[in-house]
Amino acid sequence: MIHAVESANRSPVLTTQGISLGYRIHDSCSDVTTALRASADFTQPTTDCGGGANTSNSPPPIMAVIGASSSEISIAVARQLNLELIPQISYASTAIILSDKIRFPAFLRTVPSDLYQTRAMVRLLSDSKWTWVGMVTTDGDYGRSALDSFVSEATASGICVAFKEILPDSLTSRDINSAVKNASKTIRSNPKVKVVVSFAKPTHMIYLYRELRGQALGERVWVASDSWSSSKEVLREMDLLDISHVVGFTFKRGNLAPYNRYLMNLININDVIGNNSFLKEFYSMPNVSGDPGVGSSSTAAAEILLNNSHADVVFSVEMAVSAIAHAVADICSKKDCKTPGTVQPWQVLGALTDSHFELEGKSYKFGPEGEINLGYDVTLWRSVRGAINVNDIVAEYHPINNSFSYTSRHTKTLTDLRVRFRLRVKVSCEPGKFKKTAEGQHTCCYKCINCTENHYSNNTDMDQCLTCDTKREWSLEGSSGCTHKTLEFFSWQDGFAVVLLALAALGIVLVLLVGALFLHHHQTPVVKAAGGPLSQIILLSLVGSFVSAVFFVGHPSSLQCKVRQVLFGLSFTLCVSCILVKSLKILLAFQLNPDLKDVLRRLYQPYAIICLCVALQVLTCTLWLVLQSPREKTTVFATTVLAECDEGSQVAFGVMLGYIAVLVLVCFACAFKGRKLPQKYNEARFITFSMLLYLMSWVMFVPVYVTTSGKYLPAVEMVVILISNYGVLSCHFFPKCYIILFKKEHNTKSAFMKNVCEFSFKSITDSRSVSETSVSQTEGYCISHPYSISSPSFFMGHKGQWSGYPYLDNLLQMKNFACFLKVKESSFLTLMLKYLVSVDILEVLTYF
Repeated sequence: MIHAVESANRSPVLTTQGISLGYRIHDSCSDVTTALRASADFTQPTTDCGGGANTSNSPPPIMAVIGASSSEISIAVARQLNLELIPQISYASTAIILSDKIRFPAFLRTVPSDLYQTRAMVRLLSDSKWTWVGMVTTDGDYGRSALDSFVSEATASGICVAFKEILPDSLTSRDINSAVKNASKTIRSNPKVKVVVSFAKPTHMIYLYRELRGQALGERVWVASDSWSSSKEVLREMDLLDISHVVGFTFKRGNLAPYNRYLMNLININDVIGNNSFLKEFYSMPNVSGDPGVGSSSTAAAEILLNNSHADVVFSVEMAVSAIAHAVADICSKKDCKTPGTVQPWQVLGALTDSHFELEGKSYKFGPEGEINLGYDVTLWRSVRGAINVNDIVAEYHPINNSFSYTSRHTKTLTDLRVRFRLRVKVSCEPGKFKKTAEGQHTCCYKCINCTENHYSNNTDMDQCLTCDTKREWSLEGSSGCTHKTLEFFSWQDGFAVVLLALAALGIVLVLLVGALFLHHHQTPVVKAAGGPLSQIILLSLVGSFVSAVFFVGHPSSLQCKVRQVLFGLSFTLCVSCILVKSLKILLAFQLNPDLKDVLRRLYQPYAIICLCVALQVLTCTLWLVLQSPREKTTVFATTVLAECDEGSQVAFGVMLGYIAVLVLVCFACAFKGRKLPQKYNEARFITFSMLLYLMSWVMFVPVYVTTSGKYLPAVEMVVILISNYGVLSCHFFPKCYIILFKKEHNTKSAFMKNVCEFSFKSITDSRSVSETSVSQTEGYCISHPYSISSPSFFMGHKGQWSGYPYLDNLLQMKNFACFLKVKESSFLTLMLKYLVSVDILEVLTYF
């Protein structure tokens, strides 16, 4: 700085104005407190006003400050100088925060911000295909801002930061040794990370290299920031055999020839020592003076100064002094500057930011952020005769277009270095895998991990797996795409469904055939014994029940879910209600107390009972549909989507089935009491068996339905419905169809009366003592003499009208024969007529 000031004072810029620059130099000792004490001294007035004079308008004693080198110290000093808007020009502070003109309006610098340095580093790494790096930095404003900026730039360029080691800023910290050891351990434990970027301070790098020395690191590339890339202290401690390769970033250099001549011309050592305390300390060092007589070693001392100079810092300091000289000259060209207090610091600050200045024939100007950005020189350290040369520039960085220009002299060396380490970086993650970041590492430093189930990656090097639409898609572990989930339901193509549909269709066909057969023979005793018109209603309800089974197959819809349950509930309720009427008829004829017959006979209204029973079920189904009706529901599983019907209200579903079960139990109870009727026409036995079959099937259905899930759940209910339908069809109608088609001789009135006779006398003889011989003879006589129809006879109806009935003569003959057996007439005729009731001869029942 002394050389730059002296050069400026000799330049025409100041000599034409008749002014010169003075200076005061303080050592910050790399300590913020010491630096603040010095800056406070800068801002104190140098004159003693005395006598209580008003000093509020007294100008500060200095017009500008140059320094410091450390960003932490520059930040602290800048906050103090901002109060007086005293311009501060740093020659080495590169922290990004100092570019903020709102917080640091008076701060300027002749070097670029670390934002450009990190951008240059990332560009070099990208061009070299070094995409897997580690990072070491020093805690503090400089190190933290550089770390954040580098990570941001690296992430955008796809460069991975495998580790980030932050060393304490203060060397007196108790944690410095453990932090250095941890950093060394991290570097050694990541042998695949061959490139390490460092923004640490020189002293911290010395500590780190001492720890790494002799650790067999193998070949590494160290990318050094401007803080230590040309540090002489680091060079004295390092050996390239231990650290392999160093690529350094330094500020741009100027013409050092005048400065070198200045150093070599320091002949009068005693005068220098007397005027410069820093040189006095320097010359007192044993390796400089060699002996107490320092004069004899002046040339050697000058050479030592020359060898330990930082060429980039020298040029930055020269630009700072030149900028101030031109700013003062610009102000003094417009006004008289010889009077003290004429020039204010804020005027100098305005002139610095607005005007250009020249140095070595080139023009420079501070940018909007208060910095001069000339780019960087990239150096490659080389070992030359046991010493390390850090002055080999292999490339120049141009911030305008973010590019490098390489020197032809060392292009091959840098190219070989690139190729050597290019093959040792990360491996791309193929589709089906994603990049998993280890804890505490940067997000792009990863291991390739298979995507989990229901996740996929369809490109290489994906940061995370994409999620499948789990409602419709799925994927296995390590998949590169999603597979559509199979939609499952009880489909028409399912083999089990085909079988059940065939049975349902067969049932409908059989019902229609039976219905047609019954219509054709509706006047025969067998059809009348089956219930006459009620049999047609039962067949119609069976058709509806068989049709409801069809709705259990196929992709369910809300309408289908409603129809299938309601149609079955109403159809089978109608069927069971008709059977209930027939059961009540049997109970009325055979099992009831004779005193109650007249009352029950008047209450017995078949169609009213049927309508009442069905109406209750209609009410249940209506409430079910209105309040919480069945609807379509999809259940998502790992690889499938199950489309099924949600019954809505399970209570309503249970009430519907329970109501049918109650009707079936009543039918079963009533029919069970009349189970001993003649075998060929025993309606009660068939009712009992069909109802028992229904109850057994639905009792088994409940636990199976509750514990079963999946697409075959509808098949469970469908099977039970078919069993119930076929039970009614086979028990109530198939025996009668067999008689109609193959036993026509039994479907006659005479055969009917014969069967009645046989059953009647068998009942009589069973009720008497087997010791009466006449009963046995009579029974044999009756059985061996079948009765024939002679002529129509008449019974008088309950209104006095005669009704023709073809079996009258036979009945009268049986009546006389019963008298012969001394059997009470009323008992015999009552027994006979009870059976006639079971075949719908209600006129006879009414007459008696």
